[in-house]
Amino acid sequence: MTKPHDPLYEPELEGQDGELDGGPGERVAKALARAGVASRREVERLIEAGRVAINGKVLTTPAVKVAPGDFLTVDGQLVAEREPTRIFRYHKPTGLMTTHNDPKGRPTVFGSLPKDLPRLISVGRLDLNSEGLLLLTNDGELSRALETPSNAWVRRYRARAFGDTTQAKLDTLKDGITVEGVKYGSIEAKIDKAHEKAGGGKNIWITVSLSEGKNREVRRVLEALGLKVNRLIRMSYGPFALGPLEAGQIEEVGPRVIRELMEGIVSEENMPTGDRPKFGGIANATRAPGTEGGGDLQRRGAPRADRTGVIDVPEKSEKPVYKAGWAKPKKKVSPHAPAKGASKGATPSKPKRAAKSIESKFIDIGKPAARGKPAAPAKGARPGAKPADGAARRMAEKPGKPSGARPGPRPTGGAGGRGPAPRGPKR
Repeated sequence: MTKPHDPLYEPELEGQDGELDGGPGERVAKALARAGVASRREVERLIEAGRVAINGKVLTTPAVKVAPGDFLTVDGQLVAEREPTRIFRYHKPTGLMTTHNDPKGRPTVFGSLPKDLPRLISVGRLDLNSEGLLLLTNDGELSRALETPSNAWVRRYRARAFGDTTQAKLDTLKDGITVEGVKYGSIEAKIDKAHEKAGGGKNIWITVSLSEGKNREVRRVLEALGLKVNRLIRMSYGPFALGPLEAGQIEEVGPRVIRELMEGIVSEENMPTGDRPKFGGIANATRAPGTEGGGDLQRRGAPRADRTGVIDVPEKSEKPVYKAGWAKPKKKVSPHAPAKGASKGATPSKPKRAAKSIESKFIDIGKPAARGKPAAPAKGARPGAKPADGAARRMAEKPGKPSGARPGPRPTGGAGGRGPAPRGPKR
């Protein structure tokens, strides 16, 4: 049997079914794939590395069945009973590898996921510099079923490519194309818009729809037409769309949606029940680590450490961040409210006014004289005149007047309170 030229192809255990049909249970690779431990191809690698055991006996071949009641372990950890199928929509940013372990030590998609999620595997892959929708599931059988071209699920991408082409050239891809000996099926491509660059070149946005999903298919096909892809975003995978998810965010698909869309693909025993997903809400967006030559800076070879993925063009400006409660109306402070720091229950008191003497109520005392300057004379007084109290004193001291004589008129004003008594208000 000739294997197809597809890196996502996972071989069946050819020639071993006859040896396994005699006993009960299911093949170990299938059991681990259903449990969400790994895909079938990865399970074979785990078995070759001596990391899988049944009832304490390390396996050396995948041609083994797991019977009911057997203890299946991976790296000494007991594999839990398989749970119902779960599917997640994840917005993969650039700079992450779609693998559990990268030999070069680069950051991976699964290393950036929230810790409270089960072990997941991807449906297909997105390369290091690609971004957009990546489906994740705990069901290895479902992952393989959705990856196969026979499923005919359409993958839709938005590609930004540098170069010059026409819609007529892109229409030729509907009949398929062969690039470097690899034959690609029918591809639908449509020019969205072109942006002139200062050197005569163009950045062209193209919507690409295909149903095969071979390794780096969009990039290789467009390069065959003379275009250099510098940004690639997967917008949808079958009936699942990227939607408003930001780069790094993940959201679980509800059980009801899985029952409606996965009928005939997921077995009845693995169908989820209920209406609400176990993982509530959307995880916080994360920035992708920098990678050389990624995204819209690919032609310049600059890192992408300070840029997050965007699902559409043109980019929208970020909304301003406000403090909590900024929209609440401010409370009006009453003038009779107690001052800050006053004890609770204290009655606010009005400020006391300075007590006025009887004289100050009816006489304008005026401002005090400045230090070192004589007081201003009263209005209507002659300049140089002496104070009235001094004249009255001299008149009282004149000789020749009998002691019992009636004194002269009382002086007006004067210091010492010898002036006329103020009259009170009329009653």
